This record gives sequence, structure tokens and C-alpha cells, in this order.
Amino acid sequence: MYIFEFTRNYIFWTSAASWIIAQMIKVILGVMREKRFNFRWFVGSGGMPSSHAAGVSALATSIGVTYGFDSAWFAVVLTFTLTVLFDAQGVRLAAGKQANILNKMLDDIYWKKKLDEEKLKEFLGHTPIEVWAGSALGILVSLLLYK
Repeated sequence: MYIFEFTRNYIFWTSAASWIIAQMIKVILGVMREKRFNFRWFVGSGGMPSSHAAGVSALATSIGVTYGFDSAWFAVVLTFTLTVLFDAQGVRLAAGKQANILNKMLDDIYWKKKLDEEKLKEFLGHTPIEVWAGSALGILVSLLLYK
């Protein structure tokens, strides 16, 4: 059956495990920092380490280990991985900074009683160190779980 085959899919499960571990690390760091639990830390984006980076790095590593680092599969997944890593630290981080500035503008307008709008999400992207940490985590998990 297909469902039983899927449960043995090393490539998927290493990527999923890397994402889950990265999110759990975010929760642990958040609880240590703020002395409280916030479920949004588990499902939200941004923070240390990058779960996006962990997941795609585990995917690329698993594909490389399984099919060879000279395979077409690895080339395709590596291109996808590099795109996600660039987006995580570049485009999404810039969008988060813009959201921060817009929220400050909205605060100014609100206190002048001219506008009351909902704040934009500011933690969209990752710093380079968060991306590197996520990538290292994904590679490590993939290699540790290699069959």
C-alpha cells in the first residue's frame, strides 16, 4: 500500500524532523527568554534557527546521500534549496523590516487620532546566522537519520 511506503520515506521524514526540531528549539529559546509559553513560536515564521533552512537543507542532503551529489535530482533540489535560503534571509527579512517601519508609522498616526489599523507581521524573515544555523541543523539531522 502507498501509505506504508510513504511511512518509510527517509527523504520526507528527515525534512519533517528537521523542521519540527527547529521549531521546538524556537519554543525552548522563547520560553527561556520570556519565561512563558506561546504556541505561535511553534507554528510561526522567523527566529532562531530557521525551520525553512533546516527543512530544505535536510531535503537536499537526503537527496544527495540517496541519489548522489552528482545526480540531476540533487541539482534540482539544491537550486530549490538555495532559492528558499535566499528568500528566507533576503526578501522575507526585508519585508519584515518594512512591516516594522509601517507599524511605527501606524503608531504615529494612531496617537494623532487619524488611523487605527491592525499591525503587520514583522518577523517574516531570518538573519543570516539564523539561516546558517537552520541549514546546519537540517544537514545534521539528515546525516544522523541516514539509513
